[in-house]
Amino acid sequence: MNQILIDRFDFPKESKEPFLERVKINRDLIKTIDGFLGDETYIREENGRIQFVTIAIWKDQGSLDNAKTLVFSECQKQGFVMPDFLARYSIKIERGIYKRMP
Repeated sequence: MNQILIDRFDFPKESKEPFLERVKINRDLIKTIDGFLGDETYIREENGRIQFVTIAIWKDQGSLDNAKTLVFSECQKQGFVMPDFLARYSIKIERGIYKRMP
């Protein structure tokens, strides 16, 4: 069964450029991973804040687990530490795995 990873980010508009740079790096990477079926992104800017939503669809739980491992490994190679990045740019994240309703 497909696994759908949905991330919702909230951050100040001043963090937009570094955030979008990181999103591009991650999206370019996940598109190369076996089991990736597609993704979508959405943005809303309001009152000096940005809400950004990503939806990535994976073939199954095994594909999603493999992707998490590969992304984490690549972040380590790049010296990218997610909690530090989020704190530096005042980014809040809400993450969940969903299943499509029939």
